[in-house]
Amino acid sequence: MKLATLHDGSRDGRLVVVSRDLSHYTDASDIAPNLQAALDRWDLLEPALRQCFDRLERREVVTGRCDAVQFMAPLPRAYEWVDGSAYINHIVLVRKARNANPPETLRTDPLVYQGGSGVFLSATDDIKLADPAWGLDFESEVCVILADTPQGTRKTEAAKYVRLIMLANDVSLRNLIPAELEKGFGFFGSKPATAFSPIAVTPDELGSDWHDGRVHLPLVTEYNGEKFGDPNAGPEMHFSFFDLIEHICKTRAFTAGTILGSGTVSNEDRARGSSCLAEKRMIEKIDSGSISTPFMKAGDRIAIEMFDHKGHSIFGRISQKVVTFSK
Repeated sequence: MKLATLHDGSRDGRLVVVSRDLSHYTDASDIAPNLQAALDRWDLLEPALRQCFDRLERREVVTGRCDAVQFMAPLPRAYEWVDGSAYINHIVLVRKARNANPPETLRTDPLVYQGGSGVFLSATDDIKLADPAWGLDFESEVCVILADTPQGTRKTEAAKYVRLIMLANDVSLRNLIPAELEKGFGFFGSKPATAFSPIAVTPDELGSDWHDGRVHLPLVTEYNGEKFGDPNAGPEMHFSFFDLIEHICKTRAFTAGTILGSGTVSNEDRARGSSCLAEKRMIEKIDSGSISTPFMKAGDRIAIEMFDHKGHSIFGRISQKVVTFSK
């Protein structure tokens, strides 16, 4: 089942069901007004949503044709946005980029941070940059949306709390990060609004490519119209989503609608490219002693997408342009 949030002038948008080929949608607001309302009563409402999806697949109910600009982020705001960093290769490279050593618990204790969740960007919203000196970077990620998840949840039982899967561009301001982390309180101003794919899907839509708490498909990033990377999101995700769920639930529970991110998808094989500029810059420095790739500026474009084995887009396309911020 595939779900999205239609712009309707309200803060949380209107829930729609999207066809598997992403061509059509149908209004589902008679079942739940928005996605958060559906998540709050998922066990009760999921059968009706699946019935609606099946009818749409048969084209018995069609409200309109899909256009990415019609959609908000699946959750335009969320109770919590928790982002992990589950790819060891990414952690090592980015730490080198800011002359910091990886933590001693790199392979045993997941890294997570809590980002702003009151305002999310849609897949087509511009990225507004006030100062190019801040070092604007994209980060291509996979995310899950959780059900009510109790404190003490173990990874062996975490699967039942994963409701939906989607993609993210976790925007970073790299040159603001070191000074913030030196304060010992973590990211804040260096992490502006995150953008999400237009479509969120139930895990069964991925078939066997969703297993062991990982999505085993390449995540494709295009930068200024050229392929930047297509690392596989599965095999080198050192901490699975199930591991991350156990980690964050050690001391507290999480409410339905919490978004949990994988961190920047990264593979050791350089032929797969990268999912952020910071990695590419660090590789340049390692190989040649100098950095040649600049951070993003006004006019640059970033696109993020994942395809099934037949070449069909699963979550739709994140496609954003950097513009100069002005009040």
